[in-house]
Amino acid sequence: MVTNIYFIRHAQPNLDNHDDFQRELSDKGLQDCQLLTQYFKQIPIHAILSSPYKRAYDTLKPLAKNKHLSIQTDSRFRERKITSEWIKDFDTFAQKQWADFSYHLPAGESLQDVQIRMLDGLTEALHTYPDKTIVIGSHGTAISSLIHYFYPDFGYRDFFLLKDTMPFILKLECQGRHCLSIDLYNVFTEQSFTYFSNKAD
Repeated sequence: MVTNIYFIRHAQPNLDNHDDFQRELSDKGLQDCQLLTQYFKQIPIHAILSSPYKRAYDTLKPLAKNKHLSIQTDSRFRERKITSEWIKDFDTFAQKQWADFSYHLPAGESLQDVQIRMLDGLTEALHTYPDKTIVIGSHGTAISSLIHYFYPDFGYRDFFLLKDTMPFILKLECQGRHCLSIDLYNVFTEQSFTYFSNKAD
């Protein structure tokens, strides 16, 4: 038996709001949430977890309503904290972080910090919901740090290619705590990409 974990990156946010915790979805983001409901139409879901950040939580609300499930928040799935202030040159900062997983700004998190708490949250979910199907709402950098843990070839270039894709779905198929495969699904193009698979034929 396997546990299927679907990490969902939030839909498009309103970037005029610089409050990372309360940043809401844009009108397009609210509309795109319906693509997730359509994707999971024939997929049974046993639990929905989410980052407490508004854009991640609100992305899952239509799906949760459709599946008659509540959303459980878990701060381990929140986005990486950059620093205490808004930064304008995000790309340069991101390149530095992907080149050095210990790099961080004052009062901010490194990618290593994010990866550790994401793994902790994932491990608990696998323990709590064995052989079930779980949806977890999270964020681009946080999810990317997890991909890198299981697939170290994933780096800044791969992250950059995903930067503007909101939402996207990352499926982890796990047996116990062992990850068998990781697949990315683009809800707009309806195309999938396999980062790796250790499943037996």
